[in-house]
Amino acid sequence: MMTQAALRETKTAAPALPVAVNDAHACRAVIISPESGRQMESETVVSPEDASMVPLSGEVFGMLINLSGRRRFTSQRLVLYAVLASQGDENAAAIAREALGLFRGAHTSLLKRSGDLPGVFCPELEDAYFGRMEGDRHIRHFIDIAERTLNAIEDKLRAAPELLAELVRGTTTLLAILNQITSVYEEQSKKHARLMRNQLRGIMTEIETIAREANMVALNARIVAARSGQAGKEFSVVAGVLSNITNEIDNLVKAALKGAAA
Repeated sequence: MMTQAALRETKTAAPALPVAVNDAHACRAVIISPESGRQMESETVVSPEDASMVPLSGEVFGMLINLSGRRRFTSQRLVLYAVLASQGDENAAAIAREALGLFRGAHTSLLKRSGDLPGVFCPELEDAYFGRMEGDRHIRHFIDIAERTLNAIEDKLRAAPELLAELVRGTTTLLAILNQITSVYEEQSKKHARLMRNQLRGIMTEIETIAREANMVALNARIVAARSGQAGKEFSVVAGVLSNITNEIDNLVKAALKGAAA
């Protein structure tokens, strides 16, 4: 079992947090203290244009929600097969260890920034894992108890029943915490989608304005070409092409705006 000092150290050494674009409010930056070498949170407000901001796609959010859901599923599977192993089922311990490995791997992937996965990317998740909910501490305690329980069952130790009882008792609390954390991922996904739609609408509106102005230029060019007689024929062709292009842009903008509103 982890000591209190180790638990405090685990809580202190929260992973560095990239700033996400999921919400309008600023996230806290993470800096390294030159005296201790430890990570500390800074209240510096990060500009939305900051290069360190991490845009998260819908695909990434799907991966995050699936990983969070996997922890719920594998924790229940782990407990079930630990109970079966204690009753003498020959294959149950191996299945329980496989579930424990999946549970541990999903938790690590959610906390540690790697590849497409951003780690703990917003204050809400930081609070859920390392703040008042202490999600990371509860999850690591569950992993520790599960490991010790399976070892005791396989080695037929006297402590096995007591450890198994503790593992089962902690499952209800753990599932409640995992459900709350999964809800945070889902809410962040919705916020992100709303932000992306608003940004898309803004970009499309700007393009629509440019296309409208270009259309006016094309109309004026046609008028000038008509007044220029024979000399303005080629100019009239160019103006016509420009007008067709702006009409196509206008249609694309309308389609994009309709999709953004969905």
